[in-house]
Amino acid sequence: MKKIVSALILAGLVGAPGVVMAEEAASPHTLSANVGMYSNYVFRGISQTGGDPALQGGLDYTHSSGFYLGTWGSNVGWLEDFQGYNSGNVEIDVYGGFRGGIGETGLSFDVGAIQYMFPGDNGTVTEADTTEIYGAVGWKWFTAKYSYYISDDVFGFADADGSDYLGISASVPLGETGLTAGASWGTFSFDNNSAQDYDDWKVSLAYDMGKLSDVTSGVTVGVAYTDTNADEAKWTDANGEYLGDGTTTVWISKAF
Repeated sequence: MKKIVSALILAGLVGAPGVVMAEEAASPHTLSANVGMYSNYVFRGISQTGGDPALQGGLDYTHSSGFYLGTWGSNVGWLEDFQGYNSGNVEIDVYGGFRGGIGETGLSFDVGAIQYMFPGDNGTVTEADTTEIYGAVGWKWFTAKYSYYISDDVFGFADADGSDYLGISASVPLGETGLTAGASWGTFSFDNNSAQDYDDWKVSLAYDMGKLSDVTSGVTVGVAYTDTNADEAKWTDANGEYLGDGTTTVWISKAF
């Protein structure tokens, strides 16, 4: 959340030493939030809502040292329709890590862990809760991220600790237009569940509506197309929905 200093406070500090103003502006703590509406919740190429819309939101804390914590949530459909839960339609993620730059190289890094939680009644089927550790390296518009799973079960697949996901992505601003073009490719390998392995890819275009007016500052609209080579027989839910099928998603989100 951007720090805001009101005009009244600034006026009151005009006669104060400059060092005081610097201290006021140098808080090491930053809070940010986001909320969005999506026509489909697609995670690493797989629809989490069976093609239905999703409402999502998150809250993040960042320290100037590079340390961060956050939580994020969304509705999902696959717990009941694919995994076979008796009840459950929510995903809640909690994560934390450390990020920063690498000397004068222009490279950045991000290391951390995330716990995916899926409240509900799983009955006799494998639980969906999953623990992931990750590391990423970025350079300008490009990022490579490796995720490794340390929980016994991974997104509902049993005895899958040691599974991993490698993703490569790019996000390129198109001049001063407010448009950002994106593309990504990833590969998911499930330990002891290799029939579920797949590759996914995505292209996207997002527009920063803050370019239009201060009223729409922080608002982004976008469209993305995703597809996979996931085995249809392994990734079709109880409603006959192929979760890895090529699909177009549109969204609107607001950052605070």
